[in-house]
Amino acid sequence: MSALPTADRPSLVIVGAGPRGTGLLERIAANAPELYAGSGLDIHLVDPYPPGGGRIWREEQSPLLWMNSQAQDVTMFTDESVAMAGPVREGPTLHEWAGIDGRVFADRQRQGAYLRWVFERTVAALPPGITVHHHARRALRVDGPREGRQRVWLEGRAEALEADVVVLTLGHLDAEPESEQRALSAYADAHGLVHLPPDFTADSDLSALAPGEPVLVRGFGLAFVDLVVLLTEGRGGRHEQGEYVPSGREPVLYVGSRRGVPYHSKIGYDWEGERPPLPRFLGPAEIDALLARPGGFDFHRDVWPLVEKELGFAHYHRLFTAHPERTRVAWTDFQEKYAAGDAAETQALVASAVPDPADRLDLAALDRPLDGVRYSSPEELQHGVRAYVERDLTRRHNPAHSPDLAVFLGLLSVYGQLVRLGDIGSWWHGFFSYLASGPPGPRLRQLLALSRAGVLRFVGADMTVTAEDGLFRARSATVPGAVTEARALVEARLPHPTVERTSDSLLRELYAEGAAATPEGLLAVDPADGRILDRSGSPHPRRFALGPHTDARGSGAFTRPRTGGPAFRQNDAAARAALAFLRALSCRIAA
Repeated sequence: MSALPTADRPSLVIVGAGPRGTGLLERIAANAPELYAGSGLDIHLVDPYPPGGGRIWREEQSPLLWMNSQAQDVTMFTDESVAMAGPVREGPTLHEWAGIDGRVFADRQRQGAYLRWVFERTVAALPPGITVHHHARRALRVDGPREGRQRVWLEGRAEALEADVVVLTLGHLDAEPESEQRALSAYADAHGLVHLPPDFTADSDLSALAPGEPVLVRGFGLAFVDLVVLLTEGRGGRHEQGEYVPSGREPVLYVGSRRGVPYHSKIGYDWEGERPPLPRFLGPAEIDALLARPGGFDFHRDVWPLVEKELGFAHYHRLFTAHPERTRVAWTDFQEKYAAGDAAETQALVASAVPDPADRLDLAALDRPLDGVRYSSPEELQHGVRAYVERDLTRRHNPAHSPDLAVFLGLLSVYGQLVRLGDIGSWWHGFFSYLASGPPGPRLRQLLALSRAGVLRFVGADMTVTAEDGLFRARSATVPGAVTEARALVEARLPHPTVERTSDSLLRELYAEGAAATPEGLLAVDPADGRILDRSGSPHPRRFALGPHTDARGSGAFTRPRTGGPAFRQNDAAARAALAFLRALSCRIAA
């Protein structure tokens, strides 16, 4: 990154220099020799945080916070499995780069260092004449004529950046609080309580949560795990031989959620043998048919049955081929009837062919394990949830239950296909995360130790919180009549920004000026290359967007090697489209 930009050279502005912006830059470097050789270009990266890691993966955060993927499953580089027009440029996974065991869940500081290295390597790989400039500021808005140069206005800078193309790789965003959150915060202010709304846990100020005091926690996902770590080990406690030794500075955390249990453990063994041939029931042809429906499609009516069929196929393919002694018929006979059967026929087929209910795939029971379950006391609930977590850990670390890993592979396949459908609502993403993107096994064992130590208390499913009589009160149908009172409430989940409610002024103003949004509030983009759509469905020739704020969002922060990587495919398509546009523009300037 050097040299000052010149006004007569083409200019590309990338807003967001975290993993997605870095991934786009890598694809620009890979495709430039073919599409932009010999021409000058200024690339401006706009992000107040360091390039590579950005805000979420910055190196300056607690070393206690882990990644949620094994080091061998994290890569920033393409491989031959990615269906893209650009060239493959292979590089090391996190574990290869760091020289660590591939099964380790590395801390986020190390991932930040990896991302910084990827960024520096990518900049060094750019052809001569392409120069990168980093602006450590926030981008406030974008304006400019549709057919002319864009202007990107930066915080604390009087002059705008001139841009021939703008790409928004904003990553995860903050949101303005919803009405419920505003009301809870106002109540807390009026009664001297503590209310922490949804936030990125590493950025939250937890100092107001007093030692020994009860704290209600709503949310049982990965933000909750980070919260627990920072309030226990982060305050001087330690785990020794499976037990937790308190420091005395911990609050007492009362946690509940819609499901009332933690996300399922990461699977703790490797795949062996034949993989299920996926996709089988939800592939490109089925997605094409859904997209071609004259009246559109409904997720639960039209898509979910195909998802169920696909995941069931993965599960039973593995059961019948790896554990045939636990089945009653030959796989060839089973799969023929499975393919032809409707939901009721499939259920009857499975009941007759798979004798042990524990070997049958029940997605509803996996999703809501406490549905209909009632405990007579809070203490009974503590024992019940601990037993549930222990069973989950045992199963997810025993290859005798390898159909679970086949379902995980099925989930990855399904997610890669569903990206093409755009915004399908939040339910699917939550289900995927709960089943496939839960915490590492060691984290769940730590939660068990914290529960036994009395630092962590379970509230139950469908937890409700009310503000009354100067306190917060939590209730759950899992323990009828039980009420937990506290003077502090933490919403342990990430913000859910929409284009209207995001605290990012750039995105909010784009929407106000005519950019299209989905019913879920995601920025609508052209699935072919990420160009931002207006409300008539027309793509903007000079504005692109990639990442979780768009309806082309992917399944997670990072891509597993050799899994096709939809994010890689999107980055490549956007990079090639931007370079082709800039090449044509450069030729016009030269003429």
